[in-house]
Amino acid sequence: MITLVKALTAQVLGLMLTSTLTLLSPALLHGPGYLVLLQAAAAALCSYILRQPYWWVPIHLLFVPSAMIMFTLQLPPGLYLLALLLLALVFWGTVQGDVPLFLSSAAVANAIAAIIERENAQSFAELGAGVGSVAVPLAQNLPIIVKAWERAPLPWLIMAWRCRKLPNLSVKRASLWDGNLAGYNIVFAFLSPAVMADLGQKISGEMLPGSLFISSCFPIPDWHAESLVTLKDRRRTTLFCYRL
Repeated sequence: MITLVKALTAQVLGLMLTSTLTLLSPALLHGPGYLVLLQAAAAALCSYILRQPYWWVPIHLLFVPSAMIMFTLQLPPGLYLLALLLLALVFWGTVQGDVPLFLSSAAVANAIAAIIERENAQSFAELGAGVGSVAVPLAQNLPIIVKAWERAPLPWLIMAWRCRKLPNLSVKRASLWDGNLAGYNIVFAFLSPAVMADLGQKISGEMLPGSLFISSCFPIPDWHAESLVTLKDRRRTTLFCYRL
């Protein structure tokens, strides 16, 4: 709820800042399109000042311009409701501070499979598993127990359907913060810099000594990684491997 209040506050402050600037300097008034862009930039700036997670900046930049474009297209009202419903199902917890959906590449799944085999791990967990880009191929190709947590309804539903014939994979529709990590040899997450410090506290308090935590792209602040694995996928993903 706090994140949603900050988002609304950023939009309102952006509108107020734009109105103030145009009143103080009428020369800025070059048409509605220019004002929309100015409001978007002001809202994004206010979001940054309010210390919202970084992914809110492009949301604020695109929100009002996208609304104006949709208004000029005069689309059927039902399409807006459908789009809102789909966005809510995919980004269910984002307004409450959760991490938005990021998809891992096949190269990430292959690299983690190699680590699992090298570690001779018997259990694996993924936090914020999305549609199962990592957990599903691991469960399909390795004799390992896999557990995944995903909160957003639509990604969870897709993953649940994908793993319906995989007895060694279970997916729970819950926040990644609700999972107990004590029973897993390897835990994987592809989240956001905004949550890594808190995640580090959860990991250190739950994972057993000798277990391995792997973070895709984002390190845990002030932690020393046992190893780094840089992949040749489109994102040039780096896996940060931490030994507990």
